[in-house]
Amino acid sequence: MKITATLLAAFFFVTQLHAQNPGAAKSDASRTNAPPRRDSALVSPEVHPDRTVTFRLRAPNAKEVKVAGEWPGGAASLTKDDSGVWSATVGPLEPDIYGYNFTVDGLAIVDPGDPWVKPMRAARTSVLEVPGDPPRLWEFQAVPHGTVHEHAYFSKSLGAKRRLHVYTPPGYEKSSASFPMLYLFHGSGDNDATWTSLGRAQFIADNLLAQQQARPMIVVMPDGHAFTGNPTQISTNLISRNVEAFGEDLLKDVIPLIESTYRLKANRENRAIIGLSMGGGQSLGIGLRHRDLFAWVGGMSSYLPSPEKLVAETFPESKSDLKLLWFACGKDDRLVENARQLSSALKGKNIPHEFKETAGNHSWPVWRRYLGDFMPLLFAGTTNPVTR
Repeated sequence: MKITATLLAAFFFVTQLHAQNPGAAKSDASRTNAPPRRDSALVSPEVHPDRTVTFRLRAPNAKEVKVAGEWPGGAASLTKDDSGVWSATVGPLEPDIYGYNFTVDGLAIVDPGDPWVKPMRAARTSVLEVPGDPPRLWEFQAVPHGTVHEHAYFSKSLGAKRRLHVYTPPGYEKSSASFPMLYLFHGSGDNDATWTSLGRAQFIADNLLAQQQARPMIVVMPDGHAFTGNPTQISTNLISRNVEAFGEDLLKDVIPLIESTYRLKANRENRAIIGLSMGGGQSLGIGLRHRDLFAWVGGMSSYLPSPEKLVAETFPESKSDLKLLWFACGKDDRLVENARQLSSALKGKNIPHEFKETAGNHSWPVWRRYLGDFMPLLFAGTTNPVTR
């Protein structure tokens, strides 16, 4: 017993010395994506105080390793040391959240050292964050926070089990008030968790509310994929069928579920709809065809097979009763011409709208900012959109 007690005392003493080592705390504090254990053999990604980022991968038999992400500059080649560890440093990067992956001898993989993986139908993207000083709109800040709820439901329209996420504003649980709602859609390959895990929609809403830049609202984020085929094989026909089936699920299953579960102002003046890429095509297509349900319609980097046809079908009389029709796209986005065609078609019908052409490409750093631009425009009684 004495020997056991002595060994335990010695172990406790050594542990205390280790825990009080100030050098260890300082080393870990400089990493925003560091693993929780100090003795991990490899740290990747490592975000440095100067906003450069170092990537590492142990692959002694690989011939070539590259890393590419949502930052400017394209792919970077990693170099291998004598122990078989490949590494490269990029940046400095602007404060943001970036998706990225490795390519090892032509095979794209996630970073095995990074536990943060983008929610997708086929997981292939790791994520890192470069924090801002002061914090950016999408970062967690010391303000009141809302709640993100996850719902599983059976879609009668699709005959399948489905899932969606819902954000309720700060104080919802203790309030008896009713709120307007925003339906927010993700892009192709993503899922209903992507807007909160990667897009940080909940923090954007929290921070806008704290700044008194937006009104309290409930945000509904459904799964935009109505079919369960191969997520890497996409065709125009599949997209068209998916939009139709997703619309059925939204109108007949999702909206009734939400309006029977949450306290809502259930009328068109208090419903908004927007999405990105595939989801932007869904939000514009559904929103413009169902203006009896949505008075606020938007799209980000939207994929529309035929903008002119959509406008002709939805505005046959060159008259709009929308509170707001807003869409945006980056100048370097592969879909920018799609957005320009939509704006041109709307102008030809004298339909009031706001088209925002910005810097940027088809990526999440752009879409987070768009959500921050769109939410303050919603549910104002005096909104008077203009054609731009």
